[in-house]
Amino acid sequence: MSLATRNGTGSVDAPVSPPTVIRQRRVRPGLLGLAVLLIALGGLGAAFAVTSVRATGSYLAVARPVEVGREISAADLVSVQVAGGQGLRPVPAGRLDEVVGKRAAVALVPGTLLTLGQVTDDPLLGPGQQQIALGLKTAQVPARQLHPGDKVLLVSTPDNDADGESATAAGTRFSATVIDMVSPGNDDKVLYLALLTRDVPAVVALAAQERLAVVLTEAA
Repeated sequence: MSLATRNGTGSVDAPVSPPTVIRQRRVRPGLLGLAVLLIALGGLGAAFAVTSVRATGSYLAVARPVEVGREISAADLVSVQVAGGQGLRPVPAGRLDEVVGKRAAVALVPGTLLTLGQVTDDPLLGPGQQQIALGLKTAQVPARQLHPGDKVLLVSTPDNDADGESATAAGTRFSATVIDMVSPGNDDKVLYLALLTRDVPAVVALAAQERLAVVLTEAA
């Protein structure tokens, strides 16, 4: 670069300023990877939220206790909104009319979603049968959980308070079908059974004396 002087003596070379160098910031690979991960997580979160909203539906839940074998009424049920209910297979609220009038196959607990496996059209008591309840300790139950339809055998045990042959007389058998089994919360179990009417008096007497053993013969 040159400059002209006022007295016309010619141009004088002036020093040239060096060009300004702008330093570029180096992006650390770790920070770049973190940014990509955060963006990906944000996208997944949005997708999950959209999926949850789409999966929300109205389903039937139990509003009050319903005993085994009792007919279900509309007042026993309530409609609730559940996200992701398809995986749980509860009964949609729109099928209320299909459920009302059916019987509870198991004890229905308030606050739980209703499934079709908990209701039945089949008679729980066959011809000539009656229902009884047996209070048992956990160690007296032949399986961790008995289910409706399981076949059991009630076997009388010896009377320890009797003398002679009466003390050893035992082995009377009674066939029964499980209707339901509930756990009150302690070591007790309540077993509901369908039993032939003619066997009910003997079984009730033996149960009062705690002289019954329960044997599982066929699982439903």
